[in-house]
Amino acid sequence: MTGEVGTGKTLLVRCVLELLRRTGVAFAYVFNPSLSALEFIRYIAGDFGLPVAGKAKDELILSLSAFLVDRHQKKLSTLLVVDEAHHLAPELLEEIRLLTNLETTQQKLLQIVLAGQPELDEMLDSFELRQLKQRVALRCHLQPLTHEDTRGYIQRRLQIAGAPAESTIFSDAAVTAVFRHSKGFPRMINTLCENALLCGYAKKAETISGEVVEEVAADLRLGVTVSRNGKNTASRASKEQEKDDLLRAVKTLLELHDYLQEMKSTDTKDVAPVLRTEHEPYI
Repeated sequence: MTGEVGTGKTLLVRCVLELLRRTGVAFAYVFNPSLSALEFIRYIAGDFGLPVAGKAKDELILSLSAFLVDRHQKKLSTLLVVDEAHHLAPELLEEIRLLTNLETTQQKLLQIVLAGQPELDEMLDSFELRQLKQRVALRCHLQPLTHEDTRGYIQRRLQIAGAPAESTIFSDAAVTAVFRHSKGFPRMINTLCENALLCGYAKKAETISGEVVEEVAADLRLGVTVSRNGKNTASRASKEQEKDDLLRAVKTLLELHDYLQEMKSTDTKDVAPVLRTEHEPYI
């Protein structure tokens, strides 16, 4: 499962794990994959409740295999979830591939879920990881919310906080501004709305206007990104505006050039007094 920053991957994973916990599914959840191969296996075994102190890697794998076989015989499911999987080192991806070999003649003993940013897709599509890619049964990508989804999301969050069902706390202009600046990413929607409510409270406003959201967005510098060389760059919309301004400037210069050319082609006597210098006599 992949998705851009702020689309809610980790929240979705935790909600699913909470549901699985109630159904008796055993799972190991790795939320920080910056580990060595041994630390990775040890962490998984420990999360499954297996003893890990003082054990070598081969012993951990044998214990893990016996644990999975025992659960399979009891017709129980076992799951491994790796969050932030785009940070996985090649050696850990190879460990995950080898874990998929834990199987019977009928099915896999361990179900594995990888969740990360779009870079994870690029990693799995690489030639070096083609063996792991062939073992992926399902790939999904979380998209940001649409404009209407954003409106419904804001309304739902307000209702949970105690607002009436048809609350007008956020005006239509404010919702549109929130969507434009957040690009539909739930995390940024939360940040914008929370700060807009604080700003509206300070202004003693009964309704959050579009201007308030714009002010908050400016404070959060949402229209500014930093390139790899450390220089600030404008957002795509700002770049398009700069491009239009440049084109208009070039067009104006070309028109001025044509006008001057026409002036040169007219009678010299008519233009000489205008073009003379301070010390030149009139012709």
